[in-house]
Parts: sequence; structure tokens; C-alpha cells
Amino acid sequence: MLRQARRRAGLTQRELSIRARMKQPLIARIESGAVDPRQETIERLLEACGFDVELVPRLGIGIDRSVMTELIKLSPVQRLEQAAAEAEVLAVFESKSR
Repeated sequence: MLRQARRRAGLTQRELSIRARMKQPLIARIESGAVDPRQETIERLLEACGFDVELVPRLGIGIDRSVMTELIKLSPVQRLEQAAAEAEVLAVFESKSR
């Protein structure tokens, strides 16, 4: 993530080290995965690149996967048949809500 942000900002590791007031070898170790930086460190480096840390929901987390697991067990034809049956049910609900 840091390497991508640095490159998008058009910075070398040395330029980033000057902006963030950190040693260049530390930046190299973070980018290579040799060091797991503290949150404050990564925020400081990303800010020096013109980026910010943003919390976003992770896709697929908190989803009931049991329905997907059951659908995967069906053949393609069975999935199409089930989709058609569900479309009919939705059509009935839609017509009743008008």
C-alpha cells in the first residue's frame, strides 16, 4: 500500500523520507514487508504522499454464506431453475405492492 501511494505521488523513497522525516532504509523495509509499521507510522507516510487512511467495510464480512454454499452445490441448470422460481415470487410481491 505504501509503495503504491508513493509511486502514485511520484516520489522516490528518498524524497518520501525527507517529507516524512524518516530514514529511507525504514521505508524500504516497510515496503518490502520486512517491517510491520505502527498505525501512526503508516498514517504519517501516507500523509506525506498526499493520501489518508480510510476505514471501509470489508466485502463479504458479516454475510450469511450458507445460502451461497447451498447454491454452489447446485448444477447450473438447477441454479437457473431456482432463479426463475424466485423471479416468479418477486413478481407476485411486486404486483401486490402496487
